[in-house]
Amino acid sequence: MKKTIITLLLAICWLTAFSQIGSWKAYMAYYEVQQIQKGGDDLFVMASNSLYQYNLSDQSIYTYDKTNGMSDTYITHIKWCPSAKRLIAVYKNSNIDLVEPDGNVINISDLYTKVITGDKTVSSVRIDGVYAYLICGFGIVKVNMERAEIADSYTPNNPDYPTNLPEEDNSDYDKYIETVKTLNPGGPKYNYFGFMKYLNNRLYSSNGDYNHSCPIQILKDDNWTIYQEEGISESTGVSYQGSFCFDVDPSNENHIFAGSRNGLYEYLDGKFVHFYNSNNSPIEPFDGSNLDYELVTGVKYDNNGNLWILNSSAPTTSMVKYNNGTFKKYNHSELMKLNVGNIKNRSNAEMKNIIIDSYGKMWFVNNNHYLPAFYQYDIDNDYITAYETIINQDGIKLSNYYGLRCVTEDLNQNIWIGTDKGLFVFERNEINNGGSILTQIKVPRNDGTDYADYLLANTDISCIAIDGGNRKWIGTNGLGVYLISADNMEQVHHFTSDNSSLLSNTVLSIAINKSTGEVFFGTEDGLCSYMSDATEPATEMTDDTVYAYPNPVDFKNYNGFITITGLTYNADVKILSSSGSLIREGRSTGGTFLWDGRDKNGKRVASGVYMVATATSDGQKGTVCKIAIVK
Repeated sequence: MKKTIITLLLAICWLTAFSQIGSWKAYMAYYEVQQIQKGGDDLFVMASNSLYQYNLSDQSIYTYDKTNGMSDTYITHIKWCPSAKRLIAVYKNSNIDLVEPDGNVINISDLYTKVITGDKTVSSVRIDGVYAYLICGFGIVKVNMERAEIADSYTPNNPDYPTNLPEEDNSDYDKYIETVKTLNPGGPKYNYFGFMKYLNNRLYSSNGDYNHSCPIQILKDDNWTIYQEEGISESTGVSYQGSFCFDVDPSNENHIFAGSRNGLYEYLDGKFVHFYNSNNSPIEPFDGSNLDYELVTGVKYDNNGNLWILNSSAPTTSMVKYNNGTFKKYNHSELMKLNVGNIKNRSNAEMKNIIIDSYGKMWFVNNNHYLPAFYQYDIDNDYITAYETIINQDGIKLSNYYGLRCVTEDLNQNIWIGTDKGLFVFERNEINNGGSILTQIKVPRNDGTDYADYLLANTDISCIAIDGGNRKWIGTNGLGVYLISADNMEQVHHFTSDNSSLLSNTVLSIAINKSTGEVFFGTEDGLCSYMSDATEPATEMTDDTVYAYPNPVDFKNYNGFITITGLTYNADVKILSSSGSLIREGRSTGGTFLWDGRDKNGKRVASGVYMVATATSDGQKGTVCKIAIVK
């Protein structure tokens, strides 16, 4: 990968912006400066365990990540080698990259892939001539940075074990830290994205767990807004813990309520405005007195503008409704079943992930080993239906499961449940008939037998998101991301950190920009995205809304897909020649159809003007647009 600074014309920018289907993007934090190394006219800066480069001569900044050349994520050490004129970057998993000033990256994966009994973790790096010495738990690894290879390794009992190594040189940090403090490489402030929503043309995010303290971070048009965190602890009298969950006021996109380990926070225009806990609301602490342990694990606005609050592990409160300064407490026996040791009849331990379905009903899960369950709440009639046992269509009862991670609704109004033992669907007709049987999707083996396998059986499902084509994006704890087709029969993609630019195989949250098809993945190592081929379908197709891009298409300079957008769900699309001959046909994915510029036989079409004829899924005539192709 060669780094080049290019000024693009507006027309080229337009083409580039619309030719990214299948591309990846990383949104790394570069906030906390950890190490600085000077190499020639460049400063290499490790910040928030990511890397960027600042040129002292022209003041340009170039950020590195897994989508533009780096081999991995989460850097722990960087060191410049003057003799080899390369930077060594070591990752937490002991992978190694060598970075050259022009942006070229060379990977040395031998230490990462080597199976040994000792600890490969690198604690420091020393430079001596063309060699980098990596001090590991099991011994020392010698890297020849000029030849880009591991030259040797030593354990302490080796007679050649290096002992007179140079001291680790960190003087560049002290010399250049004030300069680096003035730089702005962009990105979020923190790499914590355990909870996300895409609303109002913005990606809203927070840490989503109790392990990190991170404010709400909002991405819009490649710019980040970081909500206030400073001064909140002093104002409230309790330790600020970041946000476990949040929801956005439907009437004001800048008004947000966020649940935390110690209560409910209210923000307006990025600023903290109110805090609610047991002192001024029905929210209760776990033990009745500890103000640092008042678990608000779910918040969600309903269709009438009421904010619903889930108060987990509370003595007498399970749910709270808030509207215009007024709270109402709910104590449903179905949600007061936490009984462990001396703990009796408290609200369930981790009630979370609230959604409001197409019928106005509330759904959420209890992601806890004591009583993993999911719930339907009839808001109008104040009635809870608890599903504490999972039985599939074959009469098989799910056993030995420890958590129900997530719940969501697809475009067919079915409810999808993610558990630590697989994926389940609560079909709408079963729900409406008062049933409780869940479906495990069966995928035929297609091996000449009648056998089929349950879809993603025994996979720990962490999150599920539905795209504009009713496809299911499924995040997992340790196995990356799966994309399942609308009919649930095809695995469209399986992205891992090894076969793609996914930052980590532990995926905590997924959110989708349905206008563009960009799918965001919040992983344990930060945020990245994939530009998919599905957008939200239109309600109708008109000459003003159906169009193709890029258009015209110059095959000499463009090899990507031609995208037809503005389509209704599952629309019929036909590509026709100027004489009316059928060139290609298919169905839209959500509101999008992709054409590779080839005919039915896979041959690139000739120069000319081609017609795109569309029709709705039920056969009603749609509209026609034109594509000009030049070879």
